[in-house]
Parts: sequence; structure tokens; C-alpha cells
Amino acid sequence: MEFNGVVLPIQTITTTRTKLSKMQKEKEYIVHWIFKFAGRRKMGFLTLFLISTLVFGRLLYIWKGEDAQKIQVPRSLHINSITNKQQISNIHNNLSYVGKPVKPYRPRPPPYFHGYTLPQDHPCNRFTLPPPPADKKRTGPRPCPVCYLPLEEAIALMPSSPSFSPILKNLTFIHENPLNRKTEFGGSDFGGYPTLKQRRRTFNIKSSMSVHCGFVKGPEPGRGTGFDIAKTDILAMKRCRGIVVSSTVFDAFDDVKSPSNISKYSEQTVCFFMFIDEKTESSLKKDKGFNRTTKKVGLWRIVVVHNLPYTDGRRNGKVPKLLVHRLFPNSRYSIWIDGKLDLMVDPYQILERFLWRANVTFAISRHYKRFDVFVEAEANKAAGKYANASIDFQVDFYKKEGLTPYSTAKLPITSDIPEGCVILREHVPISNLFTCLWFNEVDRFTSRDQISFSTVRDKISAKTKWNVSMFLDCERRNFVFQRYHRVDQEKLKKKQAPVAILPPPSLISSELPRKLSNVSQVVSITPPKTRGRDKQSSSSRSNRNATLHARSPGTA
Repeated sequence: MEFNGVVLPIQTITTTRTKLSKMQKEKEYIVHWIFKFAGRRKMGFLTLFLISTLVFGRLLYIWKGEDAQKIQVPRSLHINSITNKQQISNIHNNLSYVGKPVKPYRPRPPPYFHGYTLPQDHPCNRFTLPPPPADKKRTGPRPCPVCYLPLEEAIALMPSSPSFSPILKNLTFIHENPLNRKTEFGGSDFGGYPTLKQRRRTFNIKSSMSVHCGFVKGPEPGRGTGFDIAKTDILAMKRCRGIVVSSTVFDAFDDVKSPSNISKYSEQTVCFFMFIDEKTESSLKKDKGFNRTTKKVGLWRIVVVHNLPYTDGRRNGKVPKLLVHRLFPNSRYSIWIDGKLDLMVDPYQILERFLWRANVTFAISRHYKRFDVFVEAEANKAAGKYANASIDFQVDFYKKEGLTPYSTAKLPITSDIPEGCVILREHVPISNLFTCLWFNEVDRFTSRDQISFSTVRDKISAKTKWNVSMFLDCERRNFVFQRYHRVDQEKLKKKQAPVAILPPPSLISSELPRKLSNVSQVVSITPPKTRGRDKQSSSSRSNRNATLHARSPGTA
């Protein structure tokens, strides 16, 4: 049989016709089934929806093809690289309109605190220091006024993110057990024995560093390292995540006095820790202000330190002073004050004035009188604060490294000598590195940290442009009150009080009691202080009267 000019077998034609008829019947059945369950009106809507979907899809495909032609992919991107595919995907997502220049994708930097400025009409912007009182008799240091913000404003301005740490991002600390004591000189079992080569390496600032920073033995600071602390105190120190105010009294050298003028908010949010040794603890138990139950003196939480690493009390005091970031690993800011000082201003106001407003991470007051390391070294030798040979050795070592006397050529650096009894700092990697290396110098050389301060500061600054803020010493004396050491207080008490010279009995009023049990019951008989001019005139007048009396006739 012929089909379209081709002869086919009869069986094939029959089979083909059978299949076609079956397919036609199936189509008719499907159409009949659809019309059975849906009306003609609904079927029309369905057909219209399908047609519009096809048209929209076609237009979308054409539009994407035109956009793809307009995008210029950088030559450095290759499709067969997984990373570069992701970059291309990010470029597509970042385009806000067709034809915008393509920029390579860069991850957003982490948020940092960049400082702030007070409004132009703010009183602190117009604040200037008044001239010092013209009192020639009092030439020593004294406090000066400071423009603090109100407490509520200071709290509101506390940064929510950390400050930027130049170059250094990750700082870890060396743990050595057993210790390697092979070094040129200096070092200790507490701070380790870094060689001079290792010391030079620590001043080559990198993004990630590991340095000696005390506590080289034991599992963590305060446990088996020297300067050992109870577990409960270590846990309390770890829980301190905001601001910590710390101090220390060793060898019962000072009295423990609670901070004053502290707000309720700071009492609840700021940590106050006082580190003492066993000798101070036994003396403190006699103090009525010590609470044996809470182990507190006012706001201070008392932490007893055992197994002190050094025989020198001054060197032991440098551990909580310079390594506070190791004792409080989760804290953000710290205020260190010597045991002889009483804090008198709220911590939030202090940090706002000297750290946040100035946008710095480390602040310390400069010495009120001395600015030069060489002058400071001679003053320490004259006061007998350390062995003269050790001081000379340290200064000569720094001199060979390039230390020069302070001069105006170092501006804007205002001084090489700090008054180290107060330290304000933010615990970011660069400031932590500074105090670690500063402590290493104290551990290697003398315990006089003022001598090593400028060397460590200048070496870090040369690599990172990071610097220390040094404010006026009179400003420091505004928020802390300086007491005498306990030894000096006892010396003052032992001095005999001046003997009161009573007037003759005939001049005593009859209204006064006949028997005086205490001289203080009488009105003060101390003559009022006279001015220099009055004193001179009265003395010259008495001399003139004596001369006239000697010249008058009839005198023997």
C-alpha cells in the first residue's frame, strides 16, 4: 500500500492508524474531563493566565540577556573559580541600576569607636584653666578645675564598640613550663626570661603577636603562677565586663579608704577591686571599716594575694598596675590608682573626660616638675629609691638604644616622665601590648617604671603612630586625693604637740572654770597670723621703742 508515495506494509499502516486513534481518544477524554470539572468561564481565565505567564517569562528572559551584555566583568575574574563566581554574584546583587560602574566586592570593616565632638556652645568647649594662685609660699603641686560632663551625659557617651588598634589585632601571651633561664640578664620566674633578641622582636609590631606578659607558669593568671588568688575571686574578676577600678596595698604601707562621690549606677555597674597581701590583711582585720562577711571596705572588694613573686614590694605592686588586662580578661576599661590615693569623682565622668572625649586608649598624667629621663634618674638616686648602679646601668642601656634628653623637638609629646600613680586605659590590643612590654622592662631592669616609660612608648609609636595621652598633673589631683603613707602618718602623730602658754592667772576671767581638764576648753590663745608687712612693722616699732627707752635719762 502506498502512503505519500512510499510503499508500506499493510501491517505497519494498520498499527499506525490504531495508535493515532488511541491518542485522539485520550485527548478527547482529557478535554472532556477538564470541561466536566470546570466551567467554560473558568477555563477561559485559566487559558488567559497561561498565555500571560508565557509572555512575561519571555520578556524577562530578553531583559536579562540585555543586562548581561552591558555588565563589564573585570579581567581578573574567571568563571571557573568558585571564589570569583561568588564575586560576580555579589556584583550582580550590588547593582542598583543598569550601566553602573562595577566595583570589586570588599567586606565591611568591623565597627570601631571614632570619637565625638561636643556641641560648639557646650560649656566645656569654652572652658580654660585659670592661672595658678599667686602664692609664692606654696610652690608645690595642687589641683586645678576640670570640666566634667554630668553623669547622665557621660554614661550615654560610653562607646558601644572598641577603639581602633593600629596594626596589632591579635595579642596572645607566652606560657612557659619549664622555664628557659638562658638569657643575658634580668628576668624572673614570674615574667619569664626573654632574651634581648626576643625583646627586640616584640617592638616589631605585627598583626598577630605573642609576647611575655607575666604569669608565665600555671593554667591561668592567679593560679600557680605566683601572685595567686582564690578561685572565687578569679571568677568574680572574669565576670567584670565593663569598667574596673583597681588598686593595691602591700606590706600594710597604706590605709584602705573607700572611694567617695560615686553614683548608685556606678556602684552597680563598676567593679572595685583592692589587692592586698597577708600582712595587710592582718592589719585590715583590726579596722572597723572592714566587713568580714562581704570582705569589703566600702566599695572595695578585698582580694588577698598569696605567693607574691618578688621580694620587692614596689615590684609586686606593678603586677596589678600594668597587667590589669590579664587579671580582668573581659573588662573593657580600667582605672588604676595607687593605694595612697582616694578616688573622689565618678569613674564614668573620668573616662569620658580623659579617654572618650579625647578619643585615646591610654592616658596618664605627666610629672608636675620633671620631664626628662636623665633628670628623673638622678632624682631617684638622690632619694635612695633604688641602687644607683642599677639605675645607671638601665639609663646607659637606653642611651645606647637612642634615648636623648627631652626637648621641644619631641613635641607634640609633652613629657618623658609620667606621674604613674593613676592610669586610664581601654583594653585594646595595642594598649595591652604597651603595658606588657612596659612590665617586661620593669622585670628586667629596676622597678622604677618612670625610667622605662618613654622608651617603650617611643618604640611602639615609631611603628604604629600610636601614642599615650599625657594630661596635666593638676587635673589628676582634681579627681584623686593624695594621703600620706601610713609610716609618714605615724611619724606625724609621734611629733609632740606645741605647748600652750597660758596667760597669768590675774588675766583669766572669773567666768572660766577654775580647774581645766583640757586646754582645748579655753578659747584659742594662739596669736593670729600677721602678714609679712605687719610683722615687719611691729618688730621695727618694738626695736624703736627699745632704743628710745635705752636713751632716756634716769635709766640704769
